[in-house]
Amino acid sequence: MFGAARSGVDWQVTSGITDYFHACTVMAARVQQIRSGAARELVWLLEHPPIFTAGTSAREEDLANPLGFPVYQATRGGQWTYHGPGQRVVYVLLDLCRPHRSVCARDVRRYVSGLEDWIIRALARLGVAGEQREGRVGVWVTDRSIPNGEAKVAAIGVRISRWVTWHGFAVNVGPDLSHFRGIVPCGIRDYGVTSLAELGVPATMAEVDSALRATWPQVFGNSA
Repeated sequence: MFGAARSGVDWQVTSGITDYFHACTVMAARVQQIRSGAARELVWLLEHPPIFTAGTSAREEDLANPLGFPVYQATRGGQWTYHGPGQRVVYVLLDLCRPHRSVCARDVRRYVSGLEDWIIRALARLGVAGEQREGRVGVWVTDRSIPNGEAKVAAIGVRISRWVTWHGFAVNVGPDLSHFRGIVPCGIRDYGVTSLAELGVPATMAEVDSALRATWPQVFGNSA
């Protein structure tokens, strides 16, 4: 499905809607293959149907779910996250036993910061100024029209199994933002979520994918 083992990173774009459980099963198998040297590293871009996923730190009181979306206990870190159509989900499967340009080997904090840096660089190509926040994982934007002046545009939740990464992040391109009311996203009550569409940026998934592909080498190095 993803090619023979060799240097570089495979890029996979899956059209349509991909079942979340299926994606987790595929990732788990790929992690094993990367660890054994049977497959290359992978960046997988896709969309999921509406679903709430609970990270290892999720609290029951942060889930309301008035629309009755499926709930899945994910194996990633973090708290509650929503996935749904209009959101570009990016799963990143890398072997952290070796460095990736600006990301040192076996440095989890630098890896997460690298994901944020990558998202920010990609958003800049689309005319959006993404920002990092001390103590808050993810990518944020400031806007005076947003309550409290800022909101999250991309959420991150990763898992690392014997130094192979999986899961990743989600960029809100144009999802139904009302669906986020079913949870306290990432456990943060003081700030909301936004999307590129809400910010007045009518980007397509293909344009977001192109921006991510173009900026990947700036953070993680060779992509082919």
